Amino acid sequence: MTDIEVLINELPKIIQKLKLTIGNSQDILPQVILINNAQEQLRNIKQAIAQELYCANSPGSHVVTLPRTVKYLLLPNILQVNPAITGNPKSITEKFGNPDTEISLSTLESKINCWLEWGDLLQAIAADILSDPNLVNQINLNINYSSLASQIIDLENNLNIQNPHRHKIFAKQILKIEADLLQLQTRLSLVKNTIQNSQSLLTIIMALSSFCGKTGFAIEWLDDAHGLIISSNNHFRELTEILNECDVFTDKIENFKTKLVETKNQNNESNLKKTHKNQQKNNLSSNQVLHRMFIIFSSLTILCVGGWLAKGQIMQVQQVVLNLYQENLAASSFKSALKLGMEASFIAQKPPHALSVWQKAASKWQEAISLLQTIPEGTSVSAIAQEKLVRYRLNYIAIIKRANTEKKAVANLASAEKLATEAKFFMDNAPNSLVAWQQAKDKWQKAIKLLESIPKSSSVYEQAQGKLPNYQTHYAAINAILQHKNQSVN
Repeated sequence: MTDIEVLINELPKIIQKLKLTIGNSQDILPQVILINNAQEQLRNIKQAIAQELYCANSPGSHVVTLPRTVKYLLLPNILQVNPAITGNPKSITEKFGNPDTEISLSTLESKINCWLEWGDLLQAIAADILSDPNLVNQINLNINYSSLASQIIDLENNLNIQNPHRHKIFAKQILKIEADLLQLQTRLSLVKNTIQNSQSLLTIIMALSSFCGKTGFAIEWLDDAHGLIISSNNHFRELTEILNECDVFTDKIENFKTKLVETKNQNNESNLKKTHKNQQKNNLSSNQVLHRMFIIFSSLTILCVGGWLAKGQIMQVQQVVLNLYQENLAASSFKSALKLGMEASFIAQKPPHALSVWQKAASKWQEAISLLQTIPEGTSVSAIAQEKLVRYRLNYIAIIKRANTEKKAVANLASAEKLATEAKFFMDNAPNSLVAWQQAKDKWQKAIKLLESIPKSSSVYEQAQGKLPNYQTHYAAINAILQHKNQSVN
């Protein structure tokens, strides 16, 4: 075996290093070093190929180091090096080459150039992530959570969908499952919408980080045929496959909700048959608890009249009913606030927006804040509600600021258009009046300043920029005319 064949046989091991694993941000920099080393090895192989081609094409050369020089050779099979790799075979072929097809040295040289460019792109992605503290924090936060697939499995086990006795799930478990479902649905929607709609590779990477959670993932390849290809647990997947999996998860969540409603109804029917003692011990669903405790309270009131129970016992039951009512109301308010917050976040995505959009987002943040403020201390969600309240208030302030900026921009555009109309009126109706033309000049100047003050973040920025050249042309023309007339007078 020649030296070049030895080098080429190392290709699978080298190419496997051309990936960027997104897990803990502290592991990104060591990976960049590995990518650099892999690129250096590829350059060595490329140099050897170039030398081989040069020798073969040199006139009168009798040097033959490779029997198939400038002909064809088989690439080493990546699956033989790492048989654990699974997934779409086409995705694997795009990166590693087809092991069943012979390839010429010149074609292999071109492929090595693609691998080198891929290594450069991975290093650029790593640099972008490490230079952005928000991205680093988000990556480190995502690895603390289970993957979406694991959460689906956990929820299925907790709900015990296949168990014929699932109606025995207690009220506290139901509340927890409902909260987990809400959290999972929110996370899933954010991941899916980001992958579908975002044009930023970094934003998509953050969504994939949330999708994979603790398991992490590696950016493997990017091409026109399959788009972004990642691997997780040695399984290669395209973004379309992940989106399909998100759809499956969405269906599962809806199924869980249906089963949970059935479970709650079965709980209600079962507990109606229990004794007074069991009614005090069992944890029922929140609405049924309130209904049953109201019946108990009414019964105790009647018994008190008959002298069976003391007044203190009735007061105790009243307090239990009140506590349960507050807990139910707090949980409901918290869920509604989370939903409003998520809706506000989605509305405000991908600015710029019209003023009405910012106002709608602000209104939802304000509603969410109002709901969180109603949650009393001592309830199960009071602590997390306070944390959300701080964040929601900051979001509300930021949205109000954007709304005010947009409002001012719209007003400035309208004022500029009004000034332009007035300036044209003076020019058209008093063509020989220096005073009128001076007034027209001042109005054009004010209109230009108003247009220039409109920020890029505004929805009317492009509209203002479109008018600006025309306004500047009118101003320059009238200014030149005034200067000419002033010189003529002098």
